[in-house]
Amino acid sequence: MKPAAFDYVAPRTVDEALDALGDTRRDVRVLAGGQSLILEMHLQRIRPDLVVDINRVAGLDRLSVNDGTVEIGALVRHSVFESPQAVPGPLGRLFALAAVNIAHPPIRACGTMVGSLAWAHPASEWCAIALALDAVIEVRSTGGAREIAARDYFRGPFQTARARDELITSLRFPLPAEDTGVGFIEHRRTHFCFAQVAVAAALTVHDGLISDVRIGLVNCADRPIRAHAAEQVLIGREVIVPAVGDRLPGGHPFARAGRIAADQDAAPLAEPYADPEYRRQVIAVLVGRTLRQAAEGVLQ
Repeated sequence: MKPAAFDYVAPRTVDEALDALGDTRRDVRVLAGGQSLILEMHLQRIRPDLVVDINRVAGLDRLSVNDGTVEIGALVRHSVFESPQAVPGPLGRLFALAAVNIAHPPIRACGTMVGSLAWAHPASEWCAIALALDAVIEVRSTGGAREIAARDYFRGPFQTARARDELITSLRFPLPAEDTGVGFIEHRRTHFCFAQVAVAAALTVHDGLISDVRIGLVNCADRPIRAHAAEQVLIGREVIVPAVGDRLPGGHPFARAGRIAADQDAAPLAEPYADPEYRRQVIAVLVGRTLRQAAEGVLQ
């Protein structure tokens, strides 16, 4: 089958990019890293009329920290976050734990965090982290700019609250408190597969008690989800971590939170190599292990 032809533009400014996106009569796609878009075009599952390559747009590669907030531009690559020093404190450590699970080095060198949110794949690590940590997505169109809270952004697989003529220009994360421990664990069939299940956790402890907990679930529904029910059973609980090498007892709060996340928060779909029941079992185990990892980090 002959590949479909498409137009291509490489704007130099945000305004030029927005002008191109403003033609809603055509299927217009944005190219940043292109690690998902190019593959879908190659397989002819997507046939855009116009590709807008934003890689030459000045300023979109900015990564900055201001007033307790980290702002990540649309062209900041996955590989930047492999170093925990890229972002200060617990957030940088969480990003580093997650980043190395994203595909392999060439993809991490090209793909972008913001591009992951634009694509909104249910198995995206960054989408679940953005949801769990109350990130804010800034989008712009020729009509102006607006902000979308991550909790309102994801609508379904590859479906978001972003309009067709809007460009995500940046993503903002609040910096967690310094006494926050973080964890990220992923399960997949092979190193190059998407996650069957992954869990991100941030655990804040005051005077030995859990004062705040965030649990993001990857590929546990048709969109990234936050495990609110599991979080609630942990607030105010004492942090007790078994000795290194010891298994997490079934009655431990982290194990209980894992079971609640699997049974009440998650809605796993069937996949060729994992039915929903198997994936619920994995969710329960990974939530407990990830919370333990976060607790060990904050108690060190």
